[in-house]
Amino acid sequence: MTTAIPDLGLTALEVLTTTRAVRHRLALDRPVDPAVLRRCVEIALQAPTGRNSQRAAFVVVTEPERKHALADLWRRGLGQGDEPMSPADLRRAYAEPGSMERVWSGLRHLADNLHRVPALVIPCIEGRAEHLALPQQASHFGSILPAVWSFLLAARAHGLGTVWTTGNLAVEREVAELLGIPYDEVMQVALIPVAHTKGTAFRPAHRVPVDEVLHWNRW
Repeated sequence: MTTAIPDLGLTALEVLTTTRAVRHRLALDRPVDPAVLRRCVEIALQAPTGRNSQRAAFVVVTEPERKHALADLWRRGLGQGDEPMSPADLRRAYAEPGSMERVWSGLRHLADNLHRVPALVIPCIEGRAEHLALPQQASHFGSILPAVWSFLLAARAHGLGTVWTTGNLAVEREVAELLGIPYDEVMQVALIPVAHTKGTAFRPAHRVPVDEVLHWNRW
């Protein structure tokens, strides 16, 4: 008999508009039920994939020593290879006063405490994309990114906070060795800290007006 897993009772639209990047509000000392994590992955696997390939995989790390080692690697890879922000990116990012200051504060907090997060989840996909042409890259990432977003939404629905990070990708080979991921056959796409949130109320974020990004029939 399957035990029911409680959720927050949010509507689909509430989940879609209040799933935030959570850093400061992760409850670091509250364990996360493995059954909830399993359910979130189960939901994620319902996302569409290119040609029904179903090549997504999720590595969930909860062992304290392995989390420490993974967090050390993530910190080493943090910021490596980041591109400078364009003027347009800067304008959008700083449009809400204080927003980026909160982001940097949250990133510092996460870097200091990543090893304390109850679960670190690394979504992966079979096959590597570095040398694929653009159409094949689009298909490849289109078979994993929807699943990862579904995982984040499912986590929100169950009272968990997440944030998409990529510090592991600059040191991907070392992370693969630590976790036994076959590097030549499987590609990591993110590292997602997962924890219960301090409080469950989140609001929609400040975003650019839709008319700035919506184009009808042509650019």
